[in-house]
Amino acid sequence: MMRGRMALALLAAAGAAVAALAPAAGAQMTQGQAFFEERLLADPQTSRHVSELLRGAGFVDRSVAFRELTGDKKPEALVRVQSGGAAGTVAIYVFSTDTGRRGSGLQAVFRSQKLYRAFTTVNDEGVLSYATARYAPGDALCCPAKLLETSLRWDDRRHTFVIGQRTEAAGPVPGT
Repeated sequence: MMRGRMALALLAAAGAAVAALAPAAGAQMTQGQAFFEERLLADPQTSRHVSELLRGAGFVDRSVAFRELTGDKKPEALVRVQSGGAAGTVAIYVFSTDTGRRGSGLQAVFRSQKLYRAFTTVNDEGVLSYATARYAPGDALCCPAKLLETSLRWDDRRHTFVIGQRTEAAGPVPGT
């Protein structure tokens, strides 16, 4: 059931992602975009690839999501980095103050920085999942052969997200 929803959601998002998310020439970043871009660029754990994208054509997605994900009754920020092109979402981060260290402030408690055309969801129970396209030779950009779906769970002892489940599902069928 989740596989079908994720496949349809990825297909729908893929068609509109580049046009809908790419900032218009000269468009100003929102405060949220600027805030998280600054933090990502200052974080030594941000990959070189993502840092270079953020200094070039890439950008922090305008739709930063705030949802309770860690059980601390405070919302975390789900931040996506867009390529600025057909690759779509190439990295996701979760920022939280629930780091296990008193006074640590807001920090990235999860990062996945090698994605391609990723799509994220958070269910009603606060479970974060993401899917990314897995192409086979000859696949059209719209229609990867497979989707790799990953669900995360919060590890309260380590104050980080860990993979709860990873499944591979058939990609969207062209023309449906």
